[in-house]
Amino acid sequence: MRDHEEIATKQSQLQTYIVHIKEPEGGPDFSKSEDLETWYKSFLPATSTTSNSQQRLVYSYRNVLTGFAAKLTQEEVKAMEEKDGFVLAWPEKAYHFQITHSPAFLGLHQNSGFWNGSNYGKGVIIAVVDSGISSHHPSFSDEGMPPPPAKWKGKCAFNGTICNNKIISATNFVESLPPTEDFIHGTPVASIAAGNFVEDAGDLFGNAKGTAAGMAPHAHLAIYKACGELGCTCSAILAAIDAAIEDGVDVLSISLAADHSDPFYVDEITIGAFAATRKGIFVSTPAGNEGPKSPSLSNGAPWVLTVGASTIDRSIRTTAKLGNGDILMGNHFSS
Repeated sequence: MRDHEEIATKQSQLQTYIVHIKEPEGGPDFSKSEDLETWYKSFLPATSTTSNSQQRLVYSYRNVLTGFAAKLTQEEVKAMEEKDGFVLAWPEKAYHFQITHSPAFLGLHQNSGFWNGSNYGKGVIIAVVDSGISSHHPSFSDEGMPPPPAKWKGKCAFNGTICNNKIISATNFVESLPPTEDFIHGTPVASIAAGNFVEDAGDLFGNAKGTAAGMAPHAHLAIYKACGELGCTCSAILAAIDAAIEDGVDVLSISLAADHSDPFYVDEITIGAFAATRKGIFVSTPAGNEGPKSPSLSNGAPWVLTVGASTIDRSIRTTAKLGNGDILMGNHFSS
């Protein structure tokens, strides 16, 4: 009896689903966002009032897929399957963070060679889908930065208070607050991708002295906050990718991964990356922090660059003195 009650309760509980639908052939023009949203709402339960329908619809997607994210019960999803145009629905899952000496380690030099010849990424717009950004960090100074390219369609939310010619866009998809953070994850990710040159950077136990810089220090940054302190929801990640495509970015940096790999057709980053790639956008994703075990690779779709670090050339050394006087050398991560 209790098992039946638990099943019934689960079937009636609201949770966020990603709903993929098929656009009708020869159907209405959905060039206006409000028309597209109205059509999406027609798939929601008929018992929903207008206000409830608005609350149920979480995100409307235009570029990453034809579909939406909505709060639904299992029973409502089952009923939706009978509607003309329905393709697939699946419950969203959580994604997790995966995380400046890299230029020198890769043999890039500031005044000569490939790095200099590429103009340090000048004119390129890199979208970072992550936990926001600490805009006051010196890596995000716009010194020497031109205005964004004319093709740029993005905007800076919250009265533009955190934007400049380096951070040209900042949008939040998780809460009605500025897309800022306190160095959780998005700030280092953005600075590694496109942090400006910062001379006399501080050192840590003799490491990282000198000039800090990202891989494309003269590129523009477009920030899409899809994650909070506890992680990320796939519906927000899809919405962020959808907006980045619409805004006209050149590169998508997504340093996020799920706990396990799903088939491509229900993997949100894979779906969003495919839509971005079709628009000519380069997508970079992490191989993940899991392993070593099989299978532990994340983001393995053939249309993304899957990045994994095999080695580094520096370490923070420490010693441990044993009771018998022996001294052991090793690495440590904090002091």
